Amino acid sequence: MRRIYLDANATTPLLPEVFEAMRPFFLEHYGNASSIHQQGQFARAAVDHARDSIARLLHCRTSEIVFTSGGTESDNLALFGTLGSPKLTGEPAHLITTSIEHDAILRAAQSLTAKNVEVTFLPSTPQGLIEPAALLAAIRPNTKLVSVMFANNETGVIQPIATLAAIAHAAGALFHTDAVQVVGRLPLDLSPKGPLKDVDLLTLSGHKIYAPKGIGALFVRRNVRLAPMFHGGSHERQRRAGTENVAGIVALGKAAELAQQWLAETPATNPAENPSTIINPSTSKHPSIITNPGVPAQSSGPTTEPGAPSFAPFAKGGLPPSPGSAPAPEPGAPYIDSDVWASGASPTALLDRADSPTQLTALRDRLEQRILSQVEECGVNGAGAPRVSNTTSLYFDHIEAEALVIALDLKGLSVSGGSACQSGATEPSHVLTAMGLSPARARASIRFSLSRLTTAEEIDLALTLIPAAVARLRDLSPTWRKSPTALIPA
Repeated sequence: MRRIYLDANATTPLLPEVFEAMRPFFLEHYGNASSIHQQGQFARAAVDHARDSIARLLHCRTSEIVFTSGGTESDNLALFGTLGSPKLTGEPAHLITTSIEHDAILRAAQSLTAKNVEVTFLPSTPQGLIEPAALLAAIRPNTKLVSVMFANNETGVIQPIATLAAIAHAAGALFHTDAVQVVGRLPLDLSPKGPLKDVDLLTLSGHKIYAPKGIGALFVRRNVRLAPMFHGGSHERQRRAGTENVAGIVALGKAAELAQQWLAETPATNPAENPSTIINPSTSKHPSIITNPGVPAQSSGPTTEPGAPSFAPFAKGGLPPSPGSAPAPEPGAPYIDSDVWASGASPTALLDRADSPTQLTALRDRLEQRILSQVEECGVNGAGAPRVSNTTSLYFDHIEAEALVIALDLKGLSVSGGSACQSGATEPSHVLTAMGLSPARARASIRFSLSRLTTAEEIDLALTLIPAAVARLRDLSPTWRKSPTALIPA
């Protein structure tokens, strides 16, 4: 029987279309993209085509895309590339980031203190937001870089990036955002006149947008000086040395094309994804942060560099058709206990996929609202704040998240207690505690993150598992029904 995967913020499945696009570059088109012979130039054209596809998704120039090995490298390149060299930054330099960043930023920031960089960590509100006033108060004359993640990997809370970036620019500082959880999920416009025009550096990761692990990119706005972390060849305009991972780059480009197609399915009036209502200017102090309301994601493309070779084999043919339904599970595949199927759901029907952000939001809300209605003493971390459409973080008082993750895993449901990069850690989530949750409530929190492949049937099956697992664990808890609920502080 089939497993249910609700851990897409840790990694997304590789889309079949992406796999088919990259497959020839392992066995057939294996040339080095720096070679001048035909095999090398075919690889170079594939790299250029992928760069063009990513630039179209982000509405930026092709020359502003630097390929890396993933999100962690991109984050480190953004910080060390702008602050790690006294020649670039002067002495001393000041970095502003937040207390709710991914460890790739937090640990890089801590490491920079050894290079005479002063670091300020902005606090979070209880909703998981970074207040523009807090950034204004932290700005100093020597502030060189501000780094704030676009959407949190644990809670999905979206920050007012355009406002924060404008504040940084007004103070003469560069602005970086880790957009790993946003690229491909929300339309972004990094064009020189777009709403994200003040963002100088932006991180994206392949395995968060249905491409393989080991490939990512850093958007580096034109005229931003970036010192390389790796020294060697003059690859990526001398910003990232090393032979290009052509297969991975092709996969990332294909994933970007599919993401642009998926985002184009979003109606301009969709309240869950319409940029004008993600943060509503009429009801919030934060203005719209993503792109212009009503402008389709594909309305503008990249500024292609002169002389860039065309890549006809990829330019023609368009996107392959999506499969109608998933194949039957392989013999011996992990299964869900038979009592799950007693609800009458078919184990082979995989219809009602999240074919648009609107549908993904509806599936997330369905999961969230039904859990809240069926399970006592649980709630949403980040409630009231704008969130990406696939993510919900819920706390279940009187149990340990690790125990619930294991219990659900044994029933065939994959979820997470927080960041996958912190799996096995005994400390409560630094993100949730920074939002003001008690250690007990932070340790009782579970992240559910859906993918484009998640179906309504899978959500309904998950809803047969989660309340029952919580009830079983609470029966074993020494605090459940033996002391007032007030014992667990918010």
